[in-house]
Amino acid sequence: MKKIVILGSSNTDLITKVKKFPAPGETIVGKEYMEAMGGKGANQAMAAHRLGANVQFITCMGGDENGKNALAYYKKEGLDVSSSLIVNEVASGTAIIMVDEHGENSIIITPGANNKLDPTYLLSIENIIKEADILVLQMETPYETVKKACALAKKNQTQVILNVAPAMPIDNAFLNNVDILVVNETEAETLSGGKIENIGEEAVVNILLDKGVKAVVLTLGKNGCFYKNREERMSLGAFEVDAVDTTAAGDTFCGALAAEIARGNSWENSLIFASAASAICITKMGAQPSIPKEDEVRAFLSKNKLSIQNEIK
Repeated sequence: MKKIVILGSSNTDLITKVKKFPAPGETIVGKEYMEAMGGKGANQAMAAHRLGANVQFITCMGGDENGKNALAYYKKEGLDVSSSLIVNEVASGTAIIMVDEHGENSIIITPGANNKLDPTYLLSIENIIKEADILVLQMETPYETVKKACALAKKNQTQVILNVAPAMPIDNAFLNNVDILVVNETEAETLSGGKIENIGEEAVVNILLDKGVKAVVLTLGKNGCFYKNREERMSLGAFEVDAVDTTAAGDTFCGALAAEIARGNSWENSLIFASAASAICITKMGAQPSIPKEDEVRAFLSKNKLSIQNEIK
């Protein structure tokens, strides 16, 4: 099993289930409330960990109660966070999440300590990146930190999986260090400058490949996903499930994909596995509480099939 290092955000999620999202100035009554661990980095690390991968998670938390609770939680779950940074001058990250009756969410993130994970800290842990086989990154920590991590991975021949979430423009020199880019439609359009409704999914993916990325996975929600590199293209449908909460669905997909790649599985099997994990995730409330374990995904796959169109150039 290859070693995965995931660098990214850690948040405490404050989740309220509502019938509908409030209009400006409107006060509504929530139906349910819960607190859970979240943050894109933490979600992806927990997904890969629960799905059987060898994972080390690097994040930054405050020395406050939320930070202490997070550390205790990660320890209980068996997730290695031994090289994470703890700071006392700012609060740990939080996210306020509303989930409507259709399972859609609206999220406000206050990064807090996540913004303190700066490039200089990476120099002190470069050896961890060097010894990793795969480095997984997102964009909820400072841009320059993620860019530096990519460069260190490239220098040390560590494979990079980048999930550009939240969506933002990224320079081509940065993208040249990315082996696998995982993006949804909004993120793909932001990066490429193209509109899927105008030029199509594959044309947008081609723009990203031309920017230097080695392979692109475009997630399409209920329409599945599309994968392409220089030699191969693949379209997969989506598993049909009843959506309760879509929070962490994309993160679960990324963590699951990294876990399968670390096991040395084919692109087809890796994408099917990630799609199944993501489908299970949206049937439950909360970010990390909804992330399945490997045996749950294997059992789901034994009962459910996915449509696939595969083409080798």
